[in-house]
Amino acid sequence: MHVIAEGLFTDEATPRLIGGRNRHSGRIVFPCPPGEEYEPWPLAREGRLWSFTVQRYRPKSPPYAGPEAFRPWIVGYVELPGEVIVESRVVNIGFDEVRIGMELELTFVPLDPDAAEPIMIHAFQPKGASA
Repeated sequence: MHVIAEGLFTDEATPRLIGGRNRHSGRIVFPCPPGEEYEPWPLAREGRLWSFTVQRYRPKSPPYAGPEAFRPWIVGYVELPGEVIVESRVVNIGFDEVRIGMELELTFVPLDPDAAEPIMIHAFQPKGASA
């Protein structure tokens, strides 16, 4: 899997996001900041949708493709219990079906599904949905 950045995901058979746990306070953040203050912390794969919106306008280019290639997507904040709230795409659900509080699980999707060599990013989908 070609990922958007190194150090964001574990290399387990079922990858997890890697957050950072502050060595002094125990506070968890995502992504893991560089330096000695934080230690890598594998985050939970499941959480609940805390808030969301639908990205209906094309971000500027580059890196995004021109207007003819733009497709809206759901952007959500996913609360990983006892850890952190992560910003992510929410996939495999219709815009009118998404609900705050719904159970979600981590998945990976291509940043550009039409690319010859897709770059994978993290996303969350309804628990039990197929990627």
